[in-house]
Amino acid sequence: MELQHQHQQHIKLSEESLQKQTTTLNLGPTHPATHGVFQNIMEIDGERVLETVPTIGYIHRAFEKIAERRPFYQITTLTDRLNYCSSPINNMGWHMTVEKLLKINVPKRVQYLRVVIMELARIADHLVCNSVIAVDTGALTPFTYVFQSREHIYEIFEEICGSRLTTNIGRVGGFERNFTPASFDKLNKFLVNFPKTMKEFENLLNRNRIFMERCIGAGPISAERALNYGFTGPNLRAAGVDYDVRVAQPYCSYEDFDFKIPVGTTGDVYDRFMVRNGEIWESLSIILQALEKIEKIEKEFPEQKEIFYAQEADHFHLPPKEDVYTKMEALIYHFKIIMGEIDAPKGEVYHAVEGGNGELGFYLISDGGRTPYRLHFRRPCFIYYQAYPEIVSGGLLSDAVVTLSSLNVIAGELDA
Repeated sequence: MELQHQHQQHIKLSEESLQKQTTTLNLGPTHPATHGVFQNIMEIDGERVLETVPTIGYIHRAFEKIAERRPFYQITTLTDRLNYCSSPINNMGWHMTVEKLLKINVPKRVQYLRVVIMELARIADHLVCNSVIAVDTGALTPFTYVFQSREHIYEIFEEICGSRLTTNIGRVGGFERNFTPASFDKLNKFLVNFPKTMKEFENLLNRNRIFMERCIGAGPISAERALNYGFTGPNLRAAGVDYDVRVAQPYCSYEDFDFKIPVGTTGDVYDRFMVRNGEIWESLSIILQALEKIEKIEKEFPEQKEIFYAQEADHFHLPPKEDVYTKMEALIYHFKIIMGEIDAPKGEVYHAVEGGNGELGFYLISDGGRTPYRLHFRRPCFIYYQAYPEIVSGGLLSDAVVTLSSLNVIAGELDA
């Protein structure tokens, strides 16, 4: 009787387990498919995603509060750690915010040099995103092709500022030092070689039947829903909205450049991939135009070759070492800058740039002290990730992975 009773209980438990139709799956916080340190608790029915609850906070570093205790020029290194795939854009955006507060006018040559750096960073960012989409659909070869080109971009950054990933490039008012002839040589070599690599990358994927079937229709979002969430950048343009900060609110003389805004229609993975590919070609065009403009300035005004920062920003720019060793005024300024003893005027400013992922904004309030009174970073990834549960709901688990790749959610920017 006892054995029969146990057998009946076992049958009952088996029936109960069969009645449960869904499975709870932890995707993350440390999993190759999440491409960062964040978690998705998914309820799935077979391979179909029913519900997703995203969780962040695993690498929270309190950037904004740390920045409120740092002199203005020392905050540059914090901005590096937001979207570290295109950190020079973060750096330039912060410098321009401080310059707006200080009412500093940056020379045209310096603005064009900044454009070159920012567009190189945009290319590097998009190469990471699109090649990772390829990996998540099973194509590793395209990834290896373009990562060589990304390495060449990092070599250009290294030549200019000595750093590669978190660059700390530039200073309030311009750059720490002038570009060397070697940096221009490396840049010109990249501009000659990269288009061939990019063409190979596109030939491998753009019309690849397997890749298209994996991407088309995966993770779509309408223009209306994207706007409601606050999407910007490639993810918004893929949904059919041609908003670009460089055109809508020009900065750094972007109004002097002629370029198109690639736009999609359905806002799915394939549209996001194609929009970023289109933007890479536009960035190459912008860099070539910037170099032409720099060359024209240097021809008309040869003395401009030595201009790499605004004279108005002297009190935020370290004097040359030879002056520090021989002139008392330079020594005093060197000490004041290093020790963070330069006061900023009172004011409230917001400045945005077109980051690799969208509108990257800096909202700064100064009470006239040596550090910001309040500072807020507008990180586009934080907005995209809030929409992720809606975008993947009803789709396949494999589509949820590639959708996350296509949104290009960077953990450092998501979780500041």
